[in-house]
Amino acid sequence: MGTYRMCGCFTRKFKIIEAAPPPDVIAAFEKYAEGGPQMTAELLHRFLVDVQGQGGAKVSDAEEILLQVLQKRHHMAKFRKHALTLDDFHHYLFSSDLNPPIDNKALKRGVRVVELDLWPNSTKDDVDVLHGRTLTAPVELIKCLKSIKEHAFSASEYPVVITLEDHLTPKLQAKVAQMVTQTFGKMLFRPESECLKEFPAPEDLKYRILISTKPPKEYLEAQTKKDKEKEKDSDDDVWGKEPTELTAEQEDEKTDSDASDNNQDDEDSDAFEPEIDSSRAPGYKSHIAIPGGKITGRLKEALKVEPDKVRRISLSEQALEKATVSYGTDLVRFTQKNFLRIYPKGTRFNSSNYKPQIGWMHGAQMIAFNMQGYGRSLWLMQGMFRANGGCGYVKKPDFLMNVGANGERAKLPVKKRLRVKVYMGDGWHLDFKHTHFDTYSPPDFYTKVGIAGVPDDEIMKKTKIKEDNWTPVWDEEFTFPLTVPELALLRVEVHEYDMSEKDDFAGQTCLPVSELKQGIRAVPLFDHKGEKLNSTRLLMRFDFV
Repeated sequence: MGTYRMCGCFTRKFKIIEAAPPPDVIAAFEKYAEGGPQMTAELLHRFLVDVQGQGGAKVSDAEEILLQVLQKRHHMAKFRKHALTLDDFHHYLFSSDLNPPIDNKALKRGVRVVELDLWPNSTKDDVDVLHGRTLTAPVELIKCLKSIKEHAFSASEYPVVITLEDHLTPKLQAKVAQMVTQTFGKMLFRPESECLKEFPAPEDLKYRILISTKPPKEYLEAQTKKDKEKEKDSDDDVWGKEPTELTAEQEDEKTDSDASDNNQDDEDSDAFEPEIDSSRAPGYKSHIAIPGGKITGRLKEALKVEPDKVRRISLSEQALEKATVSYGTDLVRFTQKNFLRIYPKGTRFNSSNYKPQIGWMHGAQMIAFNMQGYGRSLWLMQGMFRANGGCGYVKKPDFLMNVGANGERAKLPVKKRLRVKVYMGDGWHLDFKHTHFDTYSPPDFYTKVGIAGVPDDEIMKKTKIKEDNWTPVWDEEFTFPLTVPELALLRVEVHEYDMSEKDDFAGQTCLPVSELKQGIRAVPLFDHKGEKLNSTRLLMRFDFV
């Protein structure tokens, strides 16, 4: 029972009522229970195969589900003959543990590349990690390395790449080499030769740490240069712009065309690197598994594929957007063998983020993100790497590996259509105080659902608002045509309507369309940081038509 204070001495009381199973759930139960009051394991198995698309499911899988549901709901003994009632069946479908929308094998953050910005400490005798030009405090490098070692493989056995943005003297570079060796030991992958002809597959690098940076250079005293522009990342929506609004061009970026060729729009860019002196820190150089490239001329020349050398180049988000206009095919071809790293523009002082799809569409493997920059862009990143069991590596779509020399691909036809039905939601009354959304009444929830991906696929739709209800039932269906389903993410956001103020955020998730399980599924929601809410979830249905 929720009590809400009204004007003066009056109060309003609302009883939180558990919503009944939606019509589709009732119909499925009646069909697969063959009109009876209970569903046996054999009948549940038929439902799993026919509706949920689990062709490989066995009767024993259905028996295990049935047992878990009954033990949780009724504490029934293990060796009795069991069957599900309609309410039991609904409970199973609405359990994100028993009936998730994608497989969750090792999901934490999906992060496999960690970028460390290295600077001399205040006394010039040690190394700090400091995200330049953002509001972050310095941390000792050794603490970062030890933390990486401790957590590197807790979520995934696949390799972790540490990229180093190096602003150090040769003496401190040598100290870094010593720290890295002592911290990681045999975990560290060192290439047998200075230049790898082909890079090993992630499968061959399990439980290994790789270092990626530019080869050693003479230290230049850091010159503080004024930014070309001062920009405040403001938006009417506290959670950031919609993906279609996130291009740098639409954020008033004003640089001439030469900057796109030379990548001269950030002081951390490869284009600003002086000539190197590799003899000054040979130990440091030997640790580099993925050497960073140096763009000294036009970008088209830098994107030429060298047959006997694997390398990495970096582009800022603005440079990438401009490069895609003239050199889109060159970018894709370059990333078929080499690494492309994209990093945020330097004017993101508050650690906000940018649209990752532009890089993914052109084969970029490393999209550098501000993990403390919560909002829609980070939600998309988290959604993409929920794929493949959350191991932190996602296989490129075949079309990004098969671009020939005949220019850009033509406009793509619709490959498949995703039909999404939003049935209902529950759990907010357990995760939030009863006055969190509205002081005077229960919340008025609505759901936004749509696609983030290539431009032709991106769209956002929303349900009707359900007033004064902690367990809203929408029962609305949407269809999304997809030209590149391999790069499509299903976006789901729930908000609470507020007539007089900004709508309140009530949970979100992003799911890789390529890994969605068909059928009726329980979809857990996450907070603005990407942390899973304990109880809040939606009941949804997914079908490809």
